[in-house]
Amino acid sequence: MNSSSILSIITFVYGAAVFLYLVELVFKKSLAGRIATVVTIIAFVGNTTGLVMRWVESYQLGFGHAPLSNLYESLVFFAWSIALLYIFIEWKYKNRVFGTLSTALACCAMAYASLKPDQIQPLIPALKSNWLIAHVFTCFIGYASFAIAFGISLLYLLRRFGGPAMLDRLPADNLLDELTHQLVMFGFIFLSAGIITGSVWANSAWGRYWGWDPKETWSLITWFVYAGLLHARFMRGWQGTRIAVLSIVGFLAVLFTYFGVNYLPGLHSYGAPS
Repeated sequence: MNSSSILSIITFVYGAAVFLYLVELVFKKSLAGRIATVVTIIAFVGNTTGLVMRWVESYQLGFGHAPLSNLYESLVFFAWSIALLYIFIEWKYKNRVFGTLSTALACCAMAYASLKPDQIQPLIPALKSNWLIAHVFTCFIGYASFAIAFGISLLYLLRRFGGPAMLDRLPADNLLDELTHQLVMFGFIFLSAGIITGSVWANSAWGRYWGWDPKETWSLITWFVYAGLLHARFMRGWQGTRIAVLSIVGFLAVLFTYFGVNYLPGLHSYGAPS
């Protein structure tokens, strides 16, 4: 069994976790929630195993590079990052109510990856750099943090504006607001690091730190959206609904940075959907 087969199976394991978290949320079955946590951890371990195996397989093929070089691999790593952060949040806050959306995001990333070519290919010259791991790792930890903040913000707004009664099991509004803020701040730090490492990498690959490539431009736009959110929080005292809305807008910018610009011509075209 190769890494692609394992990762295909893990997609369904994440899906099982989504179902179990939903059962706990709707029917208040704590046993389902405990099983969901175990299943999520199994999915995360399997996701990790698949990434490591793919790395090893690349060396066996003579390419020898981290599994972070194309859309398929980045989606798998995105799912891994979301699962890692969610498991930590569940452990810290002892609350599984965020599990449904978090594992659903990881499952969707894996499912979308399964639609993309999964062959291991040699790196193009621009990607042959030690900055590859640092840049992709920091960006996607940031993206994953923004993704979970998006899920929490969505739940917050649904409850505030007359969502289903089961959302009453969410933590208090002030805790949701603070958790969104913490996740955005954490993601902002990693996104900033990703932009910096990317500019250093760009200088070594293309001889300039910044060239207003579509992905560079939209990364900066995304950075400004979240910088605006943090500024509004710290300097204007914004909380609650306004912060939740900005968090959702920010994640939409993340999605366009990640997927939308792949349809535009630019130096990052190696990430274009196939």
